[in-house]
Amino acid sequence: MNKKTLVLGVSLNPERYSYMAVRKLKFNNIPVVAVGMREGEINGVIVEKPFPKFEGIHTVTLYIGPKNLPVFYDYILDINPKRVIFNPGTENPEFEEILTANGIEVIRGCTLIMISSGQY
Repeated sequence: MNKKTLVLGVSLNPERYSYMAVRKLKFNNIPVVAVGMREGEINGVIVEKPFPKFEGIHTVTLYIGPKNLPVFYDYILDINPKRVIFNPGTENPEFEEILTANGIEVIRGCTLIMISSGQY
């Protein structure tokens, strides 16, 4: 199944988990697009600044803390993904409730571990 993934909150720093997630998704042949505060590129994946239009997104994986996430609520809802993954430190009960009310699956987990363990 095509699980085209939007990594939201990407850093261009190779030591950051969001950077590692983009690389791991690409390495595992999962279609990936990326949005961060700075434009750049990670292993051939273009990192765009907010708020590009994407089609066919299955999963949004978050690397944005709860305090900075509200400006992205409508953007994520407009994308209408099947699921949103809240990586450690991004948990946001308010937005999780909104997503659930809109029929979008909420997962509190680590994208890197989910891919490594075959649970992605």
